[in-house]
Amino acid sequence: MSLTTRTVLEEYSSDDAVRRYSNKTAGFGINYLLDHDYGDIYLAVLRNHLSARIGRGLRLLEFGCGAGMNLIHLLRVLSREKLPVEAAYGTDLSERLICEASRERAALPPELACVRFFFGRNEELIGDMTRGLRIDRSELLNTFHLIIGVNTFRYCHRLKKDKECAGDIYDLLAPGGVCVIIDMNHKFPMFRSRVHDRIHKTAEERYLPTLKEYAAPFGAVGFEVLDQRNFCWIPHSAGPALAGTFRTLTPILNLVAPSFAMRSLVIARKPKVN
Repeated sequence: MSLTTRTVLEEYSSDDAVRRYSNKTAGFGINYLLDHDYGDIYLAVLRNHLSARIGRGLRLLEFGCGAGMNLIHLLRVLSREKLPVEAAYGTDLSERLICEASRERAALPPELACVRFFFGRNEELIGDMTRGLRIDRSELLNTFHLIIGVNTFRYCHRLKKDKECAGDIYDLLAPGGVCVIIDMNHKFPMFRSRVHDRIHKTAEERYLPTLKEYAAPFGAVGFEVLDQRNFCWIPHSAGPALAGTFRTLTPILNLVAPSFAMRSLVIARKPKVN
């Protein structure tokens, strides 16, 4: 196991990680974003960019899912929008966060119980998924409609495994399926973690890709890159007052400094076979 992987595993197996990535303790900011900025993107992608046949229902995957709150929230949104879901999977490197996600799943109503969580490394998605689900690789390939990754693709770049992850996503998606990546923007100057990381982590371990670098591996493995931009000014940790302030300021900030927003967004679609 590399130093970078070991550091990430320790970080995301801590009590603090459980608090930050579990629905009941994550805080107002991330729940607001799931309801608005992030949730709006997911719905827009499904309505405007997905061209794969849905069949019996959507098949979803979130890699680097943490304790599952993003994927579970998406399932609630899709249920509310009357969009059928056949299956949903969440993978993460941290066994502890997967255990937390599985506890969240146990409390879901029956109509949302199609979700499953299991161990999976971003750079070994297909291999770890086949082992976790105990199925043949062929049963996973070309089957997913939407794959999402939030605050996790940067670790593939740090491991220099970004093309491997993008390639597995390509192989998992059905033709016409879409991938959405949301991650930290290297230009945003005020991430609280930067001071801590500069003291305690190596340059490799704290590296943040540029927007172009986030998008590049998807183009390299054959995706159509439909959108790449910076967005979102509300911190995950924001309380109601701070979130309200930044929500009010967002139109102005988007006008004067769009490239310095907090998040980088890449939307990529697997081309349909001619």
